[in-house]
Amino acid sequence: MSENKVLCIICAWRATCQKQFSMKAGQKCPEFVRDVTIKEKPNDEAQSSKQ
Repeated sequence: MSENKVLCIICAWRATCQKQFSMKAGQKCPEFVRDVTIKEKPNDEAQSSKQ
């Protein structure tokens, strides 16, 4: 199961964002776009790295 996290550190706009890290806990940034250059680990690799 893939988690869709909305985090400043994986946002495509993080270099030029004026709201960076200013969102309150639980808020979702309306300008968030996931940076496609950051690869997501497949679920089976994530499970094996936790053990």
